[in-house]
Amino acid sequence: MVGRLPQRANRFAGQPCWRGSFFQALVKDARTRVKEIGAANFSVLRKEDPTLVLVDVREDNEWNNRRIAGAIHVGRGVLELNIESKVPRKSTPIVVYCQGGGRSAVAADVLGKMGYTNVSSLAGGLAAYAAAGLPVDSASPPK
Repeated sequence: MVGRLPQRANRFAGQPCWRGSFFQALVKDARTRVKEIGAANFSVLRKEDPTLVLVDVREDNEWNNRRIAGAIHVGRGVLELNIESKVPRKSTPIVVYCQGGGRSAVAADVLGKMGYTNVSSLAGGLAAYAAAGLPVDSASPPK
């Protein structure tokens, strides 16, 4: 058949992208360079440092559903394009989170490569944060 690509079996078909082996290798590599912070330590740090910026790198639909109050939303797909307008000072303390901690580890690594010097990833993401009994905002997202 002309114009058709051959079909290949993909053992990851139908699974979310963060389960793919290549993505897991990216996460593992990023974690060798990124500081991860647990939910309890993050909660304390947030109270101690009012300059800290919390960045949610999840997809729009995830952000719209629920988030950590006070976070800004910069989706992982546009992080490199939009972060400098939202956080211009490279020394600003930043904690990045996603749902489970993988995307945020990769995002934190990218921010480090962009020259941000005080970046952490929330270990376990929003799932670990909520499981620790910390408050999650399910109201309409801020505009």
